[in-house]
Amino acid sequence: MIRQKLHKHQSEPIVIDLTGPDGNAFALMGYAKKFSRDLGKDSNELITKMQSGDYDNLINVFDDAFGDFVILEK
Repeated sequence: MIRQKLHKHQSEPIVIDLTGPDGNAFALMGYAKKFSRDLGKDSNELITKMQSGDYDNLINVFDDAFGDFVILEK
């Protein structure tokens, strides 16, 4: 079936399911690099902070940086 592309509104948050493939550490760091680039920021310091602890630290650092427009679902 072919359908018309659905356009998301800019105000809709991005949702990342942490229990799926997008929730692994490498995928989240990839998102962090992309979002940082989109916002015109350097991602190196953020990635270093994300890697400085365990998975919960990685999630908390990501949420602090992008929680205004990304929802993380557990």
